Amino acid sequence: MHSHLRKPILSFWQLWNMSFGFFGIQFGFALQNANTSRIFSTLGADPDNLSLYWLAAPVTGLLVQPIIGYLSDNTWHPTWGRRRPFFFLGALFASIALFLMPHSSALWMAVAVLWMLDGAINVSMEPFRAFVGDKLGPSQQTAGFAMQTFFIGWGAVIASLLPTIFEDYLGVSNVAVAGAIPDTVRYSFYAGGAIYMSAVLWTVLTAQELPPDDIEAFRAEQRRNKGLLHAIKEILAGFAGMPKTMVQLAAVQFFTWIGLFAMWIYTNVAIGKNVFGTTDAQSAAFQAAGSHVGVMFAVYSGVAALAAFVLPVLARHTSRKFTHTLCLAIGGVSLISLFAVHDVQLSYLPMVGVGIAWASILTMPYAILAGALPSKRMGYYMGVFNFFIVIPQIMSSLLLGFVTKYLFMGEAVKTLMLGGVCMLVAAILTLAVQDNAAPER
Repeated sequence: MHSHLRKPILSFWQLWNMSFGFFGIQFGFALQNANTSRIFSTLGADPDNLSLYWLAAPVTGLLVQPIIGYLSDNTWHPTWGRRRPFFFLGALFASIALFLMPHSSALWMAVAVLWMLDGAINVSMEPFRAFVGDKLGPSQQTAGFAMQTFFIGWGAVIASLLPTIFEDYLGVSNVAVAGAIPDTVRYSFYAGGAIYMSAVLWTVLTAQELPPDDIEAFRAEQRRNKGLLHAIKEILAGFAGMPKTMVQLAAVQFFTWIGLFAMWIYTNVAIGKNVFGTTDAQSAAFQAAGSHVGVMFAVYSGVAALAAFVLPVLARHTSRKFTHTLCLAIGGVSLISLFAVHDVQLSYLPMVGVGIAWASILTMPYAILAGALPSKRMGYYMGVFNFFIVIPQIMSSLLLGFVTKYLFMGEAVKTLMLGGVCMLVAAILTLAVQDNAAPER
C-alpha cells in the first residue's frame, strides 16, 4: 500500500499532467451525452424508448469499473505503473468506437457501438479516480479532483460545441439526409476520437506512479490473488466492508444521478418541443434543437470548469459537505426551472446552475470518499462507488420512458423537473454524510 507520509507535494504542472487525460475522456462522454439521443432519433428511435437504448452506459459501468479497479489495484509494471496501462487500453478502444459511431446506418448498430464506447470509457476513466488517491496525500486530494473537474469541464465545452463549430464556422451540413447522421455530427466524432487518444497519451507519458512500499510483499500478494474465482470473491466481499462514509455517499449519488440521467436523455426532446416547436426527428428544426442542446451542455460544462477552483476555497471556509449540499440544491432548482423555458436565449440560464452542481458532483464526493478508503484498495472501492452511479441510471433507463409516456403524457420537460426534485433530495441527504478527513490547507 502507499503511505500518505511518503507522498510528495506535487506542483501545479504535475497535477496538470496527471489529470490532462480527463480532457480527452470527456470528449467521449460529452459527444455521447449531447448527441446520442439525437443519433438514435435520427435513425428512427421511438422517443418513448430512448431511455432503454441508453442502458449501455450504466450496465457497462456496473460490470467494468469494479473489475478494472480490482485489476489495477493488483497491477504493477516498472515502466507502465499501476493505472496507466488501463488509461491507454481504454483510450485506444474508445477512440475506435468514436470513429465508428457516426457510420451507424441502423439503430441497432448505433446501440452496439454505444456499448463498446461506454465499456472502453469506463476502462480508462475508473483508474483516473484512483490515481488521485495513489499520488496525493489528504492535503492535495480536493485540489487533485478539482483539476480533473477543470479538464472535464473544458473538454465537455469544446466537444459539445463541435457540431455548431463545424456548421457555423466551417460550413458543414447539419441536415439528416435520407435519415443519415448529419455531417456535423460525423466530423465531431472523428475529432473527438483523435483528441481522446492524444490527451490520454499525454498523461501516460508525463505522469509517474509511486511504487508499492514493499514491492516483494506486493508481488507475493499478486501471486496469491491470481484466478478469476478469487477475483470475484474479493470483489463481492468488499461490499460488506464499505466504510460508513461510502454508504452515506451512496444514497446521495443515487438521487443525484437520476437527475443527471434524466437531463442527458430528455433535454433534446424537451427543448425540441418547448423551444423549437417540433418532435419530428427528421426535421431541420429538430436538428437545430440538437445543436442548440450541445451549446447548452457546453454552458454547464464551462461553468463547471470555472467553478472547479472556487469550490475548494468555499469548502475550506465552510465544509465539503455544506458546499456539496448548496451546489446540489442550486442544480435541482435549475433543472426544475426548465419547464418555464420557451426562448433560445433563456435556455442557457438554468445551465449555469446545473454547471455549479456538476462541478461539485465531480469533486466533493470523491474528495470526501478518498479520505475514508484504505489506500491499497483505492481502485477497487472507487469502482464499487460507481455502482451507486450506474444503478440509478439503470433504473432510469427502465422506468423513465414509462413515466414520461404514461404519467407525464409524453411531456419530456416534466421528466427534467422530476430529475430536479431528485437532485434536491440528494442535497438533503448530503447533510447526513460523515466527513472525517483533516481540513485541507
